[in-house]
This record gives sequence, C-alpha cells and structure tokens, in this order.
Amino acid sequence: MATTPIKIISFSILLFVTINIANGQAQPNQSTLVFYLQDVGRGPKATVSPVIGINGKVWSYNTFGTIFVVDDPVTLSPNPFSTQIGKAQGTITVTSQDGANVNIVLSIVFNNVQYAGSTLEIQGTSRQRDNLRELGVVSGTGRFRFARGFAVFETISYDPNYSQSVIRLTVTLAIP
Repeated sequence: MATTPIKIISFSILLFVTINIANGQAQPNQSTLVFYLQDVGRGPKATVSPVIGINGKVWSYNTFGTIFVVDDPVTLSPNPFSTQIGKAQGTITVTSQDGANVNIVLSIVFNNVQYAGSTLEIQGTSRQRDNLRELGVVSGTGRFRFARGFAVFETISYDPNYSQSVIRLTVTLAIP
C-alpha cells in the first residue's frame, strides 16, 4: 500500500488537531484530605456491627461471608471528641476464605459547613492485615462531583478491651 501525499497531509492535520485538543484540556485539581474514623465495635455506642454471616460460624472480621454495617463518626483529629465533619457509612464483607481480605463499600457523608451535602464514594478490597490499606475513590457528589482518586486507611490506635479503633483516612483526589 503506497503512502500518498494526501494521506500524509490528512494524518498530519489529524495529529496536530489531536495534540492541540489534548493540550487545551483543563487538568484536574488534585487535593489531599486527611480525616479520622472513630470505629467502635462493641457496646451500646457501637459504630460497626455484623448483620449476617454463615450459619454455624462465628461472625467476625476473620470469618468468610460475614457482612458488617458501618456508621463511624469522621473527625478532624484522632481525638474522638474533636470536630465531627461527617459519617463513614457503608458495608464491609469478609471476602476471602482465610479472612485476610474484606470488600469495602463506604460513603463519606459530610455534614460540616465546608462540604455539607457532599459525599465521597470509596470502594475496593482491603487487605486488612496490612498496616496501610489502599482503596479506590470511585465517585463523589456535591463539591466532589466526578472525583476520582485513592484512599489510604491506616489504623493508628486500637483498644482491644472496647474493640475501638482510630483509623487515619488519607484521600488523594483528582477533581475535574
């Protein structure tokens, strides 16, 4: 197949237009936000609780098939009495036979002045025995509409007597 001058010119024009369109597109704004989840697994003020599991098995974070619901306060600092800016609401499902992985579907529902009415949607597999667990930010609403990015969960304190954890959530976002 012979290359004709008209094909070369057409290709050159197409390439030029494509490059100019790509260069003219606005780059998304990137932001990093840090929050703390106040996670309580026992007692009258529990914020995470198993709701169903396999009959005859103990419902726990290490038992395949156990599903938990979450309604954790989201605060600005690790102190549970610091300013609450929203709730982390969703589900956790133990999805690996050995209990090492859980699937998380979580909405960060903001109620503070700056982000009121906005949400961030986080989803993915959490390797719960790892110190740092990275999940995808798949969407958002309000101020975070069309957000994409990743969220890193890090347990910074755990009290086994009360099954209480403080989890640092570092969210890196690209918002168009």
